[in-house]
Amino acid sequence: MSAHASENRIQGPPLEGLDDYHSVMDIFRSSVERFASNIAFSCMGQSLTYADLDRLSGDFAAWLQHETSLEPGDRIAIQLPNLLQYPVAVFGAIRAGLVVVNTNPLYTEREMTHQFKDSGAKAVLILANMADKLERILDKTDIEHVLVTQIGDLHGFPKRPLINFVVKYVKKMVPRYSLPRAVAFRAALAKGGGLSHQDVDGKPDDLAVLQYTGGTTGLAKGTMLTHRNLVANMLQAKRAIGAGLDEGREVVIAPLPVYHIYTFTVNCLFMLDVGNHSVLITNPRDLDAFVKELKATPFSGFVGLNTLFNALCNREDFRDLDFSRLHLTISGGMALTRAVANRWEEVTGCPVAEGYGLTETSPIVSFNPVDAIQLGTIGRPVAGTELKVTDADGSEAPVGEPGELCVSGPQVMKGYWNKDDETAKVIDADGFFHTGDIAVIQDDGYVRIVDRKKDMILVSGFNVYPNEIEDVVATHPDVTESCAVGVADEASGEVIKLFVVSKDPELTAEALRTWCKKELTAYKVPKVIEFRDELPKTNVGKVLRRQLRDESAQASTAKAQD
Repeated sequence: MSAHASENRIQGPPLEGLDDYHSVMDIFRSSVERFASNIAFSCMGQSLTYADLDRLSGDFAAWLQHETSLEPGDRIAIQLPNLLQYPVAVFGAIRAGLVVVNTNPLYTEREMTHQFKDSGAKAVLILANMADKLERILDKTDIEHVLVTQIGDLHGFPKRPLINFVVKYVKKMVPRYSLPRAVAFRAALAKGGGLSHQDVDGKPDDLAVLQYTGGTTGLAKGTMLTHRNLVANMLQAKRAIGAGLDEGREVVIAPLPVYHIYTFTVNCLFMLDVGNHSVLITNPRDLDAFVKELKATPFSGFVGLNTLFNALCNREDFRDLDFSRLHLTISGGMALTRAVANRWEEVTGCPVAEGYGLTETSPIVSFNPVDAIQLGTIGRPVAGTELKVTDADGSEAPVGEPGELCVSGPQVMKGYWNKDDETAKVIDADGFFHTGDIAVIQDDGYVRIVDRKKDMILVSGFNVYPNEIEDVVATHPDVTESCAVGVADEASGEVIKLFVVSKDPELTAEALRTWCKKELTAYKVPKVIEFRDELPKTNVGKVLRRQLRDESAQASTAKAQD
């Protein structure tokens, strides 16, 4: 595999087996039949075998088909953290022919309203902890069917009622809400258990998932991922990652959210296809509980990202764990730093294999071969994938020169939901998706990212788009104008710095953060706020975001040197 002599492009090996699957259902049925007695998922000490997953998802599909007005192709939003209910609901919905709308449980009411309305979701499954938000926005959406679940719902007795009691009454994590027509998820499963269902076999080009992303502008856009997209990326992951795995015997830690396409594809499709056990971590921010879970679990694989690796390696209790079985660590979601990768290998004895992907590519584009990791690169293109690098006018950049990375392959999205104009901006006439990331294709076939999308901020693996923050800040009565940029941060990769021009000299940074918290998820709230008399602009009045970003970087460097 090497770049062509006269072109700045590279192609992965052929992708085999794509025509063997018509839909995600083909993967699911094969897995639950071959690995029926294996554990598929576990969470908080409770496990589901592949047979359990088959039965429970079938019960949910039956309830959807008999007890609702939903038809194949309708959208169902699933707004859950990492819980056993997630794979049950996702595969139940897909078995009923529905399109899954993965929804971040950290979303504010504004963000929920946009995603539910934009997707046209007719149903939602939501955690009780955030049902009060749904109550306040439900009449602004097209949702007809509401299901509510509690954290412990798929645990046995007496653990189930104990978990739910502690969460609601001791930790007080469930605000009061009133959703009179809501159905309890457990009740739906019980009712569905007495009904028959018929699996709906999606066609390759049918939508399976609407995965929302910021794209290159403010409000999130729905990325249309088809059955073919997801099946292709599962096969690509299997070819790139699976060579060193012992089918049906691996125990893989999954601390990243399953509503994110990275974990969705790796743990809900690839690991499922090879019969392995995914350990869902509900709250990885609680590092004390996380490390206790790791201590009790003889894990052989770990799927994470740079900030998490760094946080764990700084803990003595983590460094004292038994890593004798660990032989696969995968990094994605944000750039892996050389220092963190080296530290992880020093602590665990296992090297980190970094991959690269985007929501629009289902997500995996490239991956470092486990037996030939090259730190500082995103590896080589996965099977069936062609990469090219283009210059500012869209022509291929000279060989060895940086340019915008463009991707072609069966994992590239169908387009943005109801946004043909936005789709046309990023997918060219040859079918290449333009990532906005600046890359170099090396002579050895490895790809190196040298810059990121010019405006996007990456906070702990989450994409944050300045326009969205600035739109919220602009609604403050005392703000004249603002500009958000990313500033390097050891803990989270980047933090958000906001430059503000205010008409009120008494306006404080804390007051502005409080304002933002009403409308923005916590990781989108600016950490640093700097007030200025004016912002630098071009001669046509456009704020010079890059200048502010460079000034911030220089200030950070000077401070570090002091």
